[in-house]
Amino acid sequence: MQTDSTPKGFDPVEERLPAPRLFALGFQHVLVMYAGAIAVPLIVGRALQLDAKDVAFLISADLFVCGIVTIIQSFGATQWFGIKLPVMMGVTFAAVGPMVAIASSNPGTEGARMMFGAIMAAGVISIFFAPLVSRMLRFFPSVVTGTVILVIGVSLMPVGINWIFGLPVGPTAPKIVDPAQAEWLQTAIAAGGVPDGVKLLPTVPNPAYASMTSILIGVVVLASILLIARFAKGFVANIAVLLGIIIGGLLAAALGVMHFGDIGSAAWFAPIKPMHFGTPIFDPIMILTMLLVMFVTMIESTGMFLALSDICERKMTPKALSAGLRVDGLGTAIGGLFNTFPYTSFSQNVGLVGVTGVRSRFVCVAGGAIMILLGLIPKMGALVESLPTTVLGGAGLVMFGMVAATGVRILSNVDFKGNKHNLFIVAVSLGLGMIPMIAPDFNQWLPHSVHTLIHSGILLAALAAVGLNWFFNGAPHANEDDIRAAGHAAEAH
Repeated sequence: MQTDSTPKGFDPVEERLPAPRLFALGFQHVLVMYAGAIAVPLIVGRALQLDAKDVAFLISADLFVCGIVTIIQSFGATQWFGIKLPVMMGVTFAAVGPMVAIASSNPGTEGARMMFGAIMAAGVISIFFAPLVSRMLRFFPSVVTGTVILVIGVSLMPVGINWIFGLPVGPTAPKIVDPAQAEWLQTAIAAGGVPDGVKLLPTVPNPAYASMTSILIGVVVLASILLIARFAKGFVANIAVLLGIIIGGLLAAALGVMHFGDIGSAAWFAPIKPMHFGTPIFDPIMILTMLLVMFVTMIESTGMFLALSDICERKMTPKALSAGLRVDGLGTAIGGLFNTFPYTSFSQNVGLVGVTGVRSRFVCVAGGAIMILLGLIPKMGALVESLPTTVLGGAGLVMFGMVAATGVRILSNVDFKGNKHNLFIVAVSLGLGMIPMIAPDFNQWLPHSVHTLIHSGILLAALAAVGLNWFFNGAPHANEDDIRAAGHAAEAH
């Protein structure tokens, strides 16, 4: 907002601040997005059943690419790439469900190669589709985007809950095999009286599942976040989730459940190696899955960019919007190359621009440089990976719940009273989105090639919402004010 003391023709977006202030403000942006940035590699890395060092590498790679893509978006790279506004880029939670589905069906490095191949291909294709997104907006009104984001949040909630109590399989599973029965079976097998392949069902309660220590840590993290959000102001309130994770980590260390061996052995500096897990595998069904995610992401980005243009008092032109959306595609392609994930603008940071009033895009360029530096320090990735899952569970309930709440917030702008058809769209789409969560084996008689596509509740909900909205409401051209309002509504996401 210009004042009488502001020089005529002054553009706050192009303001170049002194280096110390630039660094401080850039670091502030990094702190606001840090918890969200590290959550996705932790979720996906553990879903892939990778070892601790590879999960730590995913975290470092993610921070590194976050920085690169942020600089491209905020600073610009030719007239084709970069919206040149204060934007921080991070991994979109919209991709988590499909990526976990890929990881569950194809664990290990083979699944990683499939996932990163699909991400890379979807990113490249999205670069060319970016200018067409504005024509696709009419298929993604608030009733569609709100429903999809609601399903994303709800489908992620089991991840946070399992982080607190214990994962369904592995050392923290709810039940374990009775040791006495296991000893008997081994003796029987050795004597030759038992056919090959016979296994015992886990029937004994596992003391490692839902332990009082795990529950205590998760509750402390959740309570810390809520107390900080309630009583803190300004910037401190904006990093409530990160501060909650730090408090939980300190408590876990004090209770002796956080181990630092991998941190000590990790290097202080290491470059991020492209295609760390080997040559990518390009599976058509997985590429299609990630392409659908990219469409949803670009629709959300469009609303975010329009909201940010209002905050920065800079008119959004179709050319600038296309340049910004191309970076979603380019960043995703770079992410696949460097073993990370699809990228989009982080709405928390859009909100921070409005709160602080600092609209210089060079602040986010500085934030991107800090992210690159953090990504090149493997000890940082090892430190995050060493956090017990219960610490992340307390924060996950908040982060994933906020995604779902954002969907509800967007749906609050939908006319349900005057158009009761919208109730059918939300009801059926939400129900279909829950199928893989409630009945994970529903696809056991279907061709294996389509399992990844239909095992994502997010994609089932997205296809249903788009189809039902077209069936009931047609596809009128989107109103720019509605898109801008959706961007403002999504600032909690």
